[in-house]
Amino acid sequence: MHTELQRIVDAVAARVGRPALIEDRRQRVVVYSEHTGLMDDVRRTSILRRHTTPEVISWFHDVGIMKARTPVRTPACPELDLLPRLCVPITHHDLLLGFVWFIDADGGMTDADIETVTRAMSDLSLALYRENLLGELASQREAEAARTLLVDSPEIRAEAVRSLLAEGVVAADGPANAVVAQLVPARGQVLDEVARIALEQMLVATRRWIGVREALHLIRHDQGVLLISGGQGAGRPSAEATAKHLSEALHKATRSLPSVARVVVGIGEPRPRLADVVHAYDEALQSARVGGQLSALGPIIAWSNLGIYRMLSRMNGQHLDVAGVHPGLERLLRDDSNQVLLETLEAYLDLAGNAHATAEQLRLHRTTLYYRLHRVEQLAETDLKDGNERLCLHLALKLGRLTGHYRPAN
Repeated sequence: MHTELQRIVDAVAARVGRPALIEDRRQRVVVYSEHTGLMDDVRRTSILRRHTTPEVISWFHDVGIMKARTPVRTPACPELDLLPRLCVPITHHDLLLGFVWFIDADGGMTDADIETVTRAMSDLSLALYRENLLGELASQREAEAARTLLVDSPEIRAEAVRSLLAEGVVAADGPANAVVAQLVPARGQVLDEVARIALEQMLVATRRWIGVREALHLIRHDQGVLLISGGQGAGRPSAEATAKHLSEALHKATRSLPSVARVVVGIGEPRPRLADVVHAYDEALQSARVGGQLSALGPIIAWSNLGIYRMLSRMNGQHLDVAGVHPGLERLLRDDSNQVLLETLEAYLDLAGNAHATAEQLRLHRTTLYYRLHRVEQLAETDLKDGNERLCLHLALKLGRLTGHYRPAN
């Protein structure tokens, strides 16, 4: 089908005497003609990466190309190194399929040139409709296979793996792991379509970096999922290296998007078979969710490094709250003036009750430390010499972090 689209775009480019590029409605490059003459960085990047960057997509959305159904001229944007263009929407029964793009820096495209392009729209829209339909069917089959690997039934998962291997979608049923990327929305913002496009683009790019037959990808709500199969070996990157690559790519792609505050990537523990990757996925998902709540953990969080949050993340949906773990601490949390006492207590418990190390870390005189800890005992009606009390206080503080009821300055 690409052959038919290539023939049409080459013919149109020849008739108007300038290079042409076709994108689908998500601004992924489909085909392009031979390029000679003037070209900007946006066009070079689109051809090399096979997609337009999120910053450029957002800019074009603001210009209004998604609502256009007739040819529209877009202005230059020096900040993006973007030259003026003519954009011709490709539609099929008023359904937007994509765009034909011409760089028109000198404004030399005449009405006759535009008419020439418009006359080719009938053949072009039909060819692109077929191309999109075939591509989406293949993508849907693959996405459905990935979703099937995450169901509860072991028998259904095992059958899905057999089908994936038989069809050559994955190369091996070796050690498997999961990586989950989550976009954390900015305060008061909802993730927009451009953010989701950026997530999908970087997920696909990372899968290509690994090897398309070494992983499956899936978009779930505001999360991107990579299910990695085959283990580390023969030059394949580890799950940690994959997570780092995805994190850096997403950070670069979303740093100028107002709806995205930051990106968090979670990593599960490896499993011996692809049919068991659902458990690694659950761990990676929980890791990403904890990282979304606790920015201090950093942009990449491995399940193996979560410590007490492994347990607390499992209990988060089971009506467990701070008051249920330690009512006295919950009373302290209600009053913002107790913040310093809470941070002192957490440091003391994190350091296993070592007063000397706590005083050094907080840069306090030992007398001040003891005073604060004594005030905690009084206000929370607790005894820090009681091991059970210390355990409950520590758990309650960590749960408070996870639920957002306790937000220390650090």
